[in-house]
Amino acid sequence: MPDKTLRIDRAGLRDSGRRPVMLAIAGDSASGKTTLTAGLVEALGRERCVSLCTDDYHRYDRAERRSLPFTALHPDCNYMEIMEQHLRLLASGQPILKPVYDHSTGELTRPELVEPNSFIIVEGLFPLYSKLARACFDVTVFLDPHEDIRREWKVQRDTRKRGYAPEQVLAELAVREPESEAYIRPQRHHADIVVRFAPIEGRDEPPGTPLSAELLLRPTIRHPDLSEVLQAGLNRAMHLKLTRDSDGRPVDTLHIHGYVPTEESLAVQKAIWASIGEPESGTPDCLGELGPGARSEPLAIAQLLLLHHLLDAE
Repeated sequence: MPDKTLRIDRAGLRDSGRRPVMLAIAGDSASGKTTLTAGLVEALGRERCVSLCTDDYHRYDRAERRSLPFTALHPDCNYMEIMEQHLRLLASGQPILKPVYDHSTGELTRPELVEPNSFIIVEGLFPLYSKLARACFDVTVFLDPHEDIRREWKVQRDTRKRGYAPEQVLAELAVREPESEAYIRPQRHHADIVVRFAPIEGRDEPPGTPLSAELLLRPTIRHPDLSEVLQAGLNRAMHLKLTRDSDGRPVDTLHIHGYVPTEESLAVQKAIWASIGEPESGTPDCLGELGPGARSEPLAIAQLLLLHHLLDAE
């Protein structure tokens, strides 16, 4: 099915109530996709939001990949056609029997039934790889943290959760780099929103300062009106600036500062939540969670803006 035909068919499902709102979160390994997704799923509620990972469509398990001339970041190492077929079915409000890849063991396990819901969040290495896959989504995001930060995150995750030694993780990163450059990073070009977590460039921040966030807001979708949120008194925590995209075109860039006092970030969150139309219930506590006892207010604000998009699309 051509991507244009799929878009037309999805538009026809809008009034039937069968069309879910679909969000893609793409990015390299350990770029923060699962953390971003978890907060959104919890905020929307598991009774109306389902998530899945495109890494489940690996063609080979970890042991089999050791003898292959490519890594999991190569399209030939994944069932791309099956992934596209399943995304198309979900976008049309139909269930799928999804494969399952266990990252802790590196094994392919029993498939699981995924029923479509009001919201479907798809995260992984390849959700924006093809035109047909991209046509399934209402909003698309690419996570693009500073490469040094991503490497640090990957070492921390793979040593703590997957049993690797630090030198093994670094060696794997070196092997994966050509395929990351060839197949993963080009998906950045197709995202409606590009999110980067990093220190503020040129600012001398003391150790322990939370990372700031930068959101590139491309005009491929309608973004929320932030004029009320950016009023005087809140703009120290967040400001909007006209910059240049990688192709030289003008684009809005939203800067969310990690160094400001928490109460200033919380005021921004409250204003965004009120603009969504949910002021009575209070901002969901699950937003901004990095793990037990750890939070990021710029992450919470980024998640709130994505919630705004999802609820608006609904």
